[in-house]
Amino acid sequence: MHLDVQVLRDFYYRSALGRAAQKILRTQVQRFWPETKGQTVVGYGFAVPMLRPYLKEARRVVALMPAPQGVMTWPAGMPNVSVLSEETLWPLETGHTDRLILMHGLETSERPSDLLDEAYRVLGPGGRALFILPNRAGIWARADHTPFGYGRPYSLGQLEAQLKRHDFVPEAHVSVLYQPPSTRRFWMKTGPVWERMGRAVPVTAGGVMMVEASKRHPPSRRGVGEAAKVLNPLEVLSPAGKAKPI
Repeated sequence: MHLDVQVLRDFYYRSALGRAAQKILRTQVQRFWPETKGQTVVGYGFAVPMLRPYLKEARRVVALMPAPQGVMTWPAGMPNVSVLSEETLWPLETGHTDRLILMHGLETSERPSDLLDEAYRVLGPGGRALFILPNRAGIWARADHTPFGYGRPYSLGQLEAQLKRHDFVPEAHVSVLYQPPSTRRFWMKTGPVWERMGRAVPVTAGGVMMVEASKRHPPSRRGVGEAAKVLNPLEVLSPAGKAKPI
């Protein structure tokens, strides 16, 4: 079950806990991919908080938002790059995506297998995908006042096994969000300390897992990753009406 886009927007942009989580996640994404000059960067689900650093340098940035979730105009003050998309029929050319971020998309999908096949299809040679999901062993997966408390949380082993079944090769992983998902002043104030402490020990007990993967080529399964017919070529939407962008 996908959360509504307004709920996701309010968490990441209008709550102190969401802004703190956004900062931690985005910092780690940039550690994985410090430069995307001349590349096509795509986000699926609600990945827009992670995409902002790449708006200036990337050749193209596209934010795909699944139809059951809904779409919003983004980013504020700039041409809109967010697009409403079917879960398993993305309006993107085959093999033309250099960097792909999936956040709040895989764990809430009713067709995760088909979704991973679509992610494989759009990723180009040498491309990388970053999967950001709630950790089954972490307390954020049990906090339903945050977006990470919805859908199916994964363990690292479960996620990597599923990625391998869909011809992705896990390359690196990290756990983040070690602070409790609480808005109490003590936990918010000591959040950076918890993050440093958690990253200093070799465990995967953080609230969120981030797994970077490349695509195996040729695929082990026949027909996977073949060119798909896109009925409507991607045309980035222009801001509609008086909707307030983020």
